[in-house]
Amino acid sequence: MPKKLKLAVSQSRTLDTLQQTLDALAATTRKAASQNIDLVLFPEAYLGGYPRTCDFGASVGARAPHGRDQFLEYFHAAVDLGDTPLGAGDDWVDRKLPTAKGREYRGDGTREFLERVARETGVFIVTGLVERCGGSLYCGVVYVCPRYGCIGKRRKLMPTGSERLVWAQGQASSLRAVTTEIKGVQLCLAAAICWENYMPLLRYSLYSQNVNLYLAPTADARDTWEPLMRTVASESRAFVLSANQCVRKSHLPAWISVGKKVEEPKALTRTSTSSTSPSRRRKSVVMEGTHELVLPDPSDDKGSDNSAIAEDISADEFVCRGGSCIIGPMGNVLAGSLWEVEDGFMAVEVDFEDCERGRLDIDVAGSYSRNDAFHLTVDGLDLNPPPF
Repeated sequence: MPKKLKLAVSQSRTLDTLQQTLDALAATTRKAASQNIDLVLFPEAYLGGYPRTCDFGASVGARAPHGRDQFLEYFHAAVDLGDTPLGAGDDWVDRKLPTAKGREYRGDGTREFLERVARETGVFIVTGLVERCGGSLYCGVVYVCPRYGCIGKRRKLMPTGSERLVWAQGQASSLRAVTTEIKGVQLCLAAAICWENYMPLLRYSLYSQNVNLYLAPTADARDTWEPLMRTVASESRAFVLSANQCVRKSHLPAWISVGKKVEEPKALTRTSTSSTSPSRRRKSVVMEGTHELVLPDPSDDKGSDNSAIAEDISADEFVCRGGSCIIGPMGNVLAGSLWEVEDGFMAVEVDFEDCERGRLDIDVAGSYSRNDAFHLTVDGLDLNPPPF
């Protein structure tokens, strides 16, 4: 009997304030509910924001004062989920951590907001966020079930490049997959955040837990991202959801430009050797021996300089082009990639028995892993499939 669910990715961008972004998440989730969608994934750092193009005034051995002001703004924009710096795991999930006198919950109420939205809509929410805990920021993901609330949370194990300036390293123990049941379909799901997907051992730590839904919130908008997601799906024989933001320069927070010197655009000049653009049509063909010479059509020269410059400016308006996608367990693209579409939204109905069909010839959680010969251990993490 088919085990069908409707899955979605939201190519949403972070708005000016946390409350605006939370309200937008709620609106998108209500939209998903109206389309009978069962689970929706939001991008990396959707709550709190991805500080794209911001240097935080840092260079090797030096910090500029404006960079500290930028970090202050970013720190205040992050969410407080009431966890501990080392991550309390099940104690956080089960609300066993102590609360302050007179308070009903830990944190800033973001967890309670997400749980309420999931409960009211009946949609399972997975969202990327920037978590504030102690004096550090963490890039994380939270899993929010309509019935049980937050059933798991993890923090990015290895921030990428300059992300390490503002994001602390997460705990390997948080790589634990979570399980749930939706409409009688048992799901084992886990998330690898952005360039964690370039860490083969991290990917395998999720495969070994027998995930059938692999989540990849990201900030990577390169053309190479979709092939990676197809590889992940082919390796894991799981459905893969990846969500990214689509952001223009004008959408970036005002504090990112604080302290930066804005240069006037330089006039563009062209030489005779650059008089043709790749998109220009060519009509005249001249044969010279065995060679074919293709000459530009003079009629295409009208306004060519302006159009070429306009194309460059238009492309440059996007600081992140999106690229969200949904991939099937055989590596086939089911939806996307979604490029340069602001507030994009994609949904597909899938049959989770396709994951089992795909394991006819490869099962990296079982015999194909040759776990009698190869052994992976992760500190603080049980790699066996979690119980339902």
